[in-house]
Amino acid sequence: MNFSEPYSAIVFGASGGIGAAVADILAQDTNVDRIFAGSRTPVAASGKITQFAFDLTSEASIAAAADMVKQGGIAPRLIFIATGVLHDGESIQPEKSLRGQSAENYAHMFAVNAAGPALIGKHFLPLMPRSGRTIFAAVSAKVGSISDNRMGGWHAYRASKAALNMIVRNFAIEQARTKAEAFAVTLHPGTVDSALSQPFQRGVPDGKLFTPQFSAQSMLNVLDGLKEGDSGKLFSWDGAEIGY
Repeated sequence: MNFSEPYSAIVFGASGGIGAAVADILAQDTNVDRIFAGSRTPVAASGKITQFAFDLTSEASIAAAADMVKQGGIAPRLIFIATGVLHDGESIQPEKSLRGQSAENYAHMFAVNAAGPALIGKHFLPLMPRSGRTIFAAVSAKVGSISDNRMGGWHAYRASKAALNMIVRNFAIEQARTKAEAFAVTLHPGTVDSALSQPFQRGVPDGKLFTPQFSAQSMLNVLDGLKEGDSGKLFSWDGAEIGY
């Protein structure tokens, strides 16, 4: 990562495919001092990695995690949020038409995909250093782009990811007022071979179903290349900017 000095990182969703891969890649970076890896079921601590538990739907658990980091004297330069929900067994599935919408689906999707990352920003952005390069990144989705939407459907998921993009853009605007080198971006990981995408992999073109490791490294490469004017944007795994 393009930081001028050793740094600490925080990964949310570290027990998932992408989150675990991000934490593993960062752990191999000699410039990384410490990694805090958070999940509902904490991953095993080893070497540089310190585990912690949190629940996206519980602000108290997010605040407690932030307090743990603060009490440890850690000022993270990288915060990577690899959380999200698309389906939940038979109870929650992406809507194929407007008839499939329900208040319950919207509430759940927005709680996990939008409100959770927003609350992480609320409690963790103030912990980042006030000077020097910092990056707040959240995994979003290309289907959350309003301008790119050509197929419709997946109403609650699309809307929640569009909301996430707006939230992170808000963070970028607010940070820019006091931090010249602060970045806040959202990332499209591509279609990753994981539990989230497993029911929807049939139509994925050859070569476009990525391993978590490939997607994680690609997104970290994008973060490494961020430059002035990039904060607040949505980027694809290959570095292409995706319009909101």
